[in-house]
Amino acid sequence: MRDPLTGLPTLQVFDRRLDKEISHSSRHGTPLSLAVLDVDAFRGINLRYGRDTGDKVLQEVARLLPTATRSADFTTRSSADEFMLLMPELDAAAASDAMDALLLKLEELKVGELDSMSASVGIAQFTRPMSAADLSAAAADRLNRVQLLGGGRAEARPADVNSEGVSQTIAGLAEALLERDRYTGEHSERVAELSNRVALSLGLDEREAERVRTAALLHDIGKVGIPDDILRKGGELTEQEWLTMRGHPMIGERIVRSMPGLGPVARIIRHEHERWDGSGYPDALKGDEIPIGARIVLACDAYHAMTSDRPYRAALSHSDAIRELAEGAGSQFDPQVTEVLIGYLWGSRQVRIGANAAA
Repeated sequence: MRDPLTGLPTLQVFDRRLDKEISHSSRHGTPLSLAVLDVDAFRGINLRYGRDTGDKVLQEVARLLPTATRSADFTTRSSADEFMLLMPELDAAAASDAMDALLLKLEELKVGELDSMSASVGIAQFTRPMSAADLSAAAADRLNRVQLLGGGRAEARPADVNSEGVSQTIAGLAEALLERDRYTGEHSERVAELSNRVALSLGLDEREAERVRTAALLHDIGKVGIPDDILRKGGELTEQEWLTMRGHPMIGERIVRSMPGLGPVARIIRHEHERWDGSGYPDALKGDEIPIGARIVLACDAYHAMTSDRPYRAALSHSDAIRELAEGAGSQFDPQVTEVLIGYLWGSRQVRIGANAAA
């Protein structure tokens, strides 16, 4: 009657409840929605962190599901990393809102060394003369579409999916940022490449490293909502102007979160200005509370900014910037990220020097 790992009702129990609710909805015309939730990259979690961590992830998802649902809802673990939620008296739009709230909680979930996770959710609403199999297939179809778009999202619409759509949207946003402020756009491109290298050096898998790269590319996208007179000001900002500027990570988060599959990227963008000692913004997170991607982007962003000429100051030398990074380790920057970044910068600089000498 119960799944031994999560304690949720078994799939057989769920199927009986599903038949009952479909019969009730068909007779009375009341709404009924079914959601299928799949943990993103679950195989990678098992491989990188071990099966014990994978089991704990599933247990935490099972624990969180009731917080996003009502007492009338019914949940099961339907396969290794998949859950099904039956939501009587709820249409697809309301079910989608509930799942969006759950996905936000999953992004903040920490299990051992895993500091965040994401899931894909497909949602279908019962319409007569659907059978239980039809409703399940419709929800599974929505789930497949979400996964084609990169996961990390709840979807109730049966719209066609263009697998290249998200990449094109990301490229379009990056181009818009470049047009708005050429320095910011070019800076983001350099930070994206550096962040990807550091992420891989830290042992993040390719999918996680790509998310970090995307977040770095778009980390300043919220500046499209900052007035030009503040964004282009040559001198120091006033206190009020600084408060306005500090809002750009949240603006960026809202822009990116609206796109399919980019919830985890949006989370990195929101927290890119958090500091290791907790004195950053917007949420004053500290230490491991800060997503690893945000810690990477912060350090790479700082290095490139320090070594670039700006209207209000000249660029620092490579060695001075390295010194600033080292001095900021443990206060502004994650010490481990700083160590890996400095190691990469030193190694790549030696390669360039060697190549120039050979030439």
